[in-house]
Amino acid sequence: MAWNEPGGGNRDPWNNKGGDQGPPDLDEVVRKLQDKMGGLFGGKRRGGGGDGEMGGGSGGGAGKKGIGIIVVLVLVVVLGMESFYIVQPAERGVIKRFGAYHTVTSPGPHLKLPFIDTVDIVNVDQVNKFQHRAQMLTKDENIADVTLEVQFRIQDAADFLFQDADPGNTIHGAMESSLREVIGKSKLDEIITENRSAIAVAVQQGTQQLLDLYRTGLIVTNVNIQRAEAPEAVAEAFADAIRAREDKERLQNQAQTYANDVVPRARGEAARLVEDAKGYKARVTAEAEGESQRFLALLREYEKAPAVTRERLYLETMQDVLRNTGKVLLDVKEGSNLTYLPLDRMIPSGRKPETEYKSSDAVPRASLQTNDSNRNTTSYTDRRAYDRDRSRRER
Repeated sequence: MAWNEPGGGNRDPWNNKGGDQGPPDLDEVVRKLQDKMGGLFGGKRRGGGGDGEMGGGSGGGAGKKGIGIIVVLVLVVVLGMESFYIVQPAERGVIKRFGAYHTVTSPGPHLKLPFIDTVDIVNVDQVNKFQHRAQMLTKDENIADVTLEVQFRIQDAADFLFQDADPGNTIHGAMESSLREVIGKSKLDEIITENRSAIAVAVQQGTQQLLDLYRTGLIVTNVNIQRAEAPEAVAEAFADAIRAREDKERLQNQAQTYANDVVPRARGEAARLVEDAKGYKARVTAEAEGESQRFLALLREYEKAPAVTRERLYLETMQDVLRNTGKVLLDVKEGSNLTYLPLDRMIPSGRKPETEYKSSDAVPRASLQTNDSNRNTTSYTDRRAYDRDRSRRER
């Protein structure tokens, strides 16, 4: 009901008895607020009249109890926040108890003793790097100007924090010591062109051995030689040497290509000649064996009939001799002491024609027969008769 509602009387929300409509009393507002707070923590609200003192005493005890509970809650929250911590996946937590190393915790939520343990968070996945440049003496007494980049990260958080006072300075010294050792065992040509990757691997291994010896907690992930060359005073001479080496390799490759083309063909030609020789050998051997067999067969026939065999051999031999030879036949009908044969006209070069020449001065007629088809028409009657007579006389 509204405080100025008709029939309800004059109701003052500030509990003013009179008709004064001034501002509310601040003391009264504070008192009401205290009464409400006391009711919340189990106390009694302040009453009026004679019980005012008792109500005030019980309200004060309840207020102290509420403040104590609040303090306890605040302490619980503070202790909880102090004893609880979280380690990220890329980190490790190093716990120190009373200032001394205690343990290393893995990623995740963890608890610690409040006001006793302290936690140092170390990032073990972050890759750090630095560059180094130096001029060093090589094995062949030259000077090499080398620039390289080293990448590393933390491997053991406890060793990194407590075993070495300055791990960053230690890795610089270890890398330079290993680099000078490797360069001092290598030649300048190997450093500049041929063996740079192997030198980088050797430097990485040597540096890691020293870091493990000093227990720095660091691991070298990569060593990259960015620049390796001779000093500027002799750079042009070494460039000429490198170009000469490249020309040498190019000529060697060309020679190897030519050899790969010529040698197989030469080997194939040699194999062909060998096979031809083998075929010639087989052919000659077979012919020789055939001739020997023919001779033995002829010998057996000669032993059976010597005269007939001799006659046959003579005729076959004459056929072989006269087969490709020009023949001149003279038919002399009238006696003459001089016979003229123009052989240069009778046997032209490259041809063997059959020609007849007649002369009015009693030159006999000559007939030249060269064709193989006419060689059997030649008369050997007198010769055969002579041979037969000779064979009979011999018997």
